[in-house]
Amino acid sequence: MYRALVLLVIACPCALVIATPVTLVSGLTAAARRGIVIKGGLYLEQARQLRTLAFDKTGTLTTGRPTLEAFQVIDGRVPITLQQQWAASLASRSDHPISRAIAVALDDERLPVEALKALGGRGVSGEIDGQTLRLANHRWVHELGLCTPDLEQAMAAHEQRGRSVSLLTDAHGVLALIAVADQPRATAAAAITGLRQLGLTPVMLSGDNARTAGVIADRLGIEQVRSELLPEQKLAAIAQLQAQAPTGMVGDGINDAPALAGAAIGVAMGAAGSDTAMEAADVVVMDDDPQRLVELIRLSRCTWAVLWQNIALALGIKGAFLVLTLLGTATMWQAVFADMGTSLLVIANGLRLRRQQWA
Repeated sequence: MYRALVLLVIACPCALVIATPVTLVSGLTAAARRGIVIKGGLYLEQARQLRTLAFDKTGTLTTGRPTLEAFQVIDGRVPITLQQQWAASLASRSDHPISRAIAVALDDERLPVEALKALGGRGVSGEIDGQTLRLANHRWVHELGLCTPDLEQAMAAHEQRGRSVSLLTDAHGVLALIAVADQPRATAAAAITGLRQLGLTPVMLSGDNARTAGVIADRLGIEQVRSELLPEQKLAAIAQLQAQAPTGMVGDGINDAPALAGAAIGVAMGAAGSDTAMEAADVVVMDDDPQRLVELIRLSRCTWAVLWQNIALALGIKGAFLVLTLLGTATMWQAVFADMGTSLLVIANGLRLRRQQWA
């Protein structure tokens, strides 16, 4: 009877049950202290499995605060002051970083815009004083058949310098070329290097033109670049990458939301990101620092290692005392130690994540 009671105390599964949640909660707490909000222990566990990480460009790898570099009149039949008013009025009705840069730089009187339409991956259109106007990117202007050799040459000159080009058009053609430049984040290159060292492959998925995306990718050391992607094309690209290896997506805008939701793990930039992107993502980086992605992967792997340490401790200690009980040498006090002591041990081991130098 005594031996049976000792065996019953040793067999209590408290330590084994505690091993997983205390480790995950400790990992989630450690991440939150570093400005990484993870929406559940599942995503903390799965982050270690990622082999490919896809990045949006504007606002993710770049600062998301582009500045106006050039306003070039293409068709002079409309005065430049009126063109700038039109461009500023359309840009002020959009949340895209490029539109915000245009609106801030062209500090002109805003005109009422009617029938406003925002087309993801293309631009915005609306009616001002009865005129149908568009603030369009290179893709949309090409689809409208408004590109000419001279216009292509003018856009290429800006795009080769890493600038993003928007074009103001009316019903008759292109009125003006507007070029803005967005600089890479200070820590982006180091983050890409750190991810490579961890065995991950960085990929850029951008809605910007090929030349501009290529320039930024070269600066950061990203070899795989897919440009001029619409939101649904980003989602398709994520699906293709997912078929090859577990893939995460990092973005900040409304256009990135489908890809964030479709990836194994979606990571949104929280400081400058849209509410839609943060809602669709599984992880939110509150300070928009790409280095946090390196920390996320390291924390996930460290959490997994500690989790298995706890399971091994719980099973190992209880197994050893189980053998001693069957041999008739274990006492009730030893059984209590095997139960409560092991529980305290796995808790202490799990809490190491809160202060461990995993970053």
